[in-house]
Amino acid sequence: MKIIIINGPNLNLLGKREPTIYGDLSFDNFFKELKKKYADVELSYFQSNIEGEIIDKIHEVGFNFDGIILNAGAYTHTSIAIGDAIKGVETPVVEVHISNVHSREDFRHISYIAPNAKGVIAGFGLQSYELALESFL
Repeated sequence: MKIIIINGPNLNLLGKREPTIYGDLSFDNFFKELKKKYADVELSYFQSNIEGEIIDKIHEVGFNFDGIILNAGAYTHTSIAIGDAIKGVETPVVEVHISNVHSREDFRHISYIAPNAKGVIAGFGLQSYELALESFL
């Protein structure tokens, strides 16, 4: 099974950025632990702060991977283009958020990803990624 995690803007700062919301573990360290725990799954990871690069990656993997775990960060609430990219590929997508976006600012309650996703997981910290991964197994 081939699964990719795609992270959007500012998620490269995990472990440093607002630790009370996002925790103090870097995504790289979390990903190493995830790969060990799920050694039988071919896991890959991509992060970009650039909307077009995220769209290009979805197009690249969207016909030959078994699943995409997508945390589009703030693009979740603004990018019709990322939503359209998901609609245009065959690989199922699970939208993930570290924080509970529904307990935060009103603009975070809107997702252009969710209508085209297999499901949405939010509010469980980095474990949200693991729950998404489990949904594909």
